[in-house]
Amino acid sequence: MPPVSLKGKERALNEEDDLNPVITYRHLLNSRMGVSDPLRVVALCDLDAFYAQAECVRLKLDPDVPLAVQQWQALIAVNYPARTYGITRMETAAQAKKKCPNLVLVHTATYKEGEAEAAYHSDPNPDTHKVRMAIRESSKILKTYQACMEAGVEVEKASIDEAFFDFTAPVKAAIISRYSHLAEVPAGAPNGLDTPLPDPPPIIWNSLGNLVPVNPLPTRPKTLEGKPKEDGNEQDEPLPSTSQVDADEDENDTAVPEPKCTWHDVALSIAAEFMKKMKQAVKDRLGYTTTAGIARNKMLAKLVASYRKRDQQTILRNAAVPNYLRPMDFQKIRFLGGKLGSALADEFGAKTVGDVLSVSLEEMQIKFGEESIWVYNLLRGIDHSEVKERIATKSMLASKNTRPSVTKLSDVTHWLRVLASELSVRLVEAREISTSLWPKTLVLHVRQSYNDVKSRQCAFPYSTVITPDIISKPAERLFKELLGASTFKISNLQLAFSGLNALESGQRGIEGFFAQGSKDVKADRDVDVDLEKHQRQRKRSEDIALEDETIQPPLKPPPKMRETPAVKTSTSSSNFSSGSASFLCGRCKKTFSISKANKLLSDSGRAVALEKLKAEHIDFHVAEDLSREVIDVSSSPERRPPPKKKARVTRGKQETGGIAKYFGAPSQKK
Repeated sequence: MPPVSLKGKERALNEEDDLNPVITYRHLLNSRMGVSDPLRVVALCDLDAFYAQAECVRLKLDPDVPLAVQQWQALIAVNYPARTYGITRMETAAQAKKKCPNLVLVHTATYKEGEAEAAYHSDPNPDTHKVRMAIRESSKILKTYQACMEAGVEVEKASIDEAFFDFTAPVKAAIISRYSHLAEVPAGAPNGLDTPLPDPPPIIWNSLGNLVPVNPLPTRPKTLEGKPKEDGNEQDEPLPSTSQVDADEDENDTAVPEPKCTWHDVALSIAAEFMKKMKQAVKDRLGYTTTAGIARNKMLAKLVASYRKRDQQTILRNAAVPNYLRPMDFQKIRFLGGKLGSALADEFGAKTVGDVLSVSLEEMQIKFGEESIWVYNLLRGIDHSEVKERIATKSMLASKNTRPSVTKLSDVTHWLRVLASELSVRLVEAREISTSLWPKTLVLHVRQSYNDVKSRQCAFPYSTVITPDIISKPAERLFKELLGASTFKISNLQLAFSGLNALESGQRGIEGFFAQGSKDVKADRDVDVDLEKHQRQRKRSEDIALEDETIQPPLKPPPKMRETPAVKTSTSSSNFSSGSASFLCGRCKKTFSISKANKLLSDSGRAVALEKLKAEHIDFHVAEDLSREVIDVSSSPERRPPPKKKARVTRGKQETGGIAKYFGAPSQKK
């Protein structure tokens, strides 16, 4: 076996992520150490059985009432009281009722044609309705977190019911505030900033949450990492509540000494205080219970959040990491499942993290390439992924599987209007967070039986009023352009916004450019210009943007809109004292005159009217340029259908190797 040497970056990863680093004044006083900070603290907060809890809150039910949420006849969420009856999401509503006659069944809100928002219908039908989840509640909860958290906390919304919080900055500030003797390097410090901090004070963990034991007993109940979860990640199971896991150790365990307290333990305890306050705020203000995990990085925080459920929080100290990870099925760790996990299991005959720990880095890199260093580190609890703000979305998609397949245009129109209703509501909600957010393109995806998905798209002009009609009408036009009068048998329809971004400065009021001009403006304009003719020309230009292609979702966002060059408009000199009330546009070579009523005004009044007319005409050209910029998206090289592949030439080329082949595309580990 040839030796494989560690490169500089790889060696640094191993050195910096020691579970027991020496914390120095430099570490504490430096606020820009990033993910390598030995005082780093990250938390994951997860809403308990979110969809079921959202319905309990909406209906103002006691949290102890057994409740399940259904979609048609299947259960999609089960709250904790209902789980005590053995009810799971794998059952139908009728089966669940047999186990618990008092079970409250709530159907998800659904969209219906003609309704602007989803509603709770008494008898929803999959042939006429489309389900809608409680996304708006998720936004309220995130806002509540942000309103009460300490300054400097980094937030990343991981899913509809989960969020990561990086508490490192406020925790460091709190340490300096509480232990003022650490605010400056002592005068006699032998190594200056690199002098280790003095020993930390003892920590009272009792009121801060569950503490993962450093040396767990063999009989201790297993944690629940990786099981299918109520809302997509890990299974929420009712477990006994404990304020401190180590409190009930038997006498035989006293032979195992507790590890010495570290400054990272102090950081964890302070973060636990912050997280507890935020969890309580969500419970008091909105009525939702949450469960949190607190550790040194995102991967460990996510795993330990499942250690105790419901309305709990668990702290994983560095000293407890090895024994916590060792018995765990490594394929339950994020990124280590799927094809990669199966390949690792087959190659090394391993099942648990402990099994793979015996594999050296050299051997792993020989089998899976040099990039497998991140796998080697992940198995040891090392994760350098950042907590990044990802509140704004870049795309929105509403989808409907039609059973039986749709064969009539009237049915297609019905479903497009239902999908448009969902998109309109979601866009309104997104704009409540970011008022300048607007999509560049509307995209229609159509699947016929088992054929590939076909798509067509068009520019989506800005409007101050967001209704289903402004989405459904262009969607219907896209469908007619896509399939025309041909027969069809559609099994799935999708309507999507792409290129969601903040409007550029100068695009304010752009709805006035794309819409038909107001009557007042038309009255002030001379018959020399026919605005409606320009609008018809622009409408035909938008039609050119329609694109017919076979796609492989997810759709790649369009390139960023380029800045529109300044409009060059030359005007003839206007001498108002001599009665001139017109100007010549140097771009379209048309002459524009103020209205007859305005010609009766004084010289200064005519001057104001003429300047207003000139400004409106320049705005028209700007809007026309913006429209073309959006239209160019569909014809840009990034959106063109890929050319037909030539016959593969294997000579001189190697197949993608290493760890990259286990992913659909080169991926960044987060």
